[in-house]
Amino acid sequence: MLLLGFADLLLFGGSQSVYGVLFLPVCALTAVWMRQGDLLAAPVVVPIGFAAGLLPVVDGDGGVPGRLLGLVTALATQALWLYAGTLIAGVTALVRRVALVRRRAAVRGRMPV
Repeated sequence: MLLLGFADLLLFGGSQSVYGVLFLPVCALTAVWMRQGDLLAAPVVVPIGFAAGLLPVVDGDGGVPGRLLGLVTALATQALWLYAGTLIAGVTALVRRVALVRRRAAVRGRMPV
């Protein structure tokens, strides 16, 4: 997300809407590419990535306090993208987890104990 934030800054002048649109497929890919043991962490990691990637995109005049204020403002105004991405990652991870549990139950059901 940090790389996408810099790419958005270079290509689109730091458009937060473009950043939000790019965030959604990254959320889905994150939940798809996560290891099976880490699936439940997908909804936690995604908002952290959103905030980290938003750093280059925000308007921050006045040094660190200005950048921090810009980040807080951007997180407040772009919350819909954040919620949508977290929902996408959470649902994708949940579907993968249910499929994994069912697969394990089916294998255990076939094997004699």
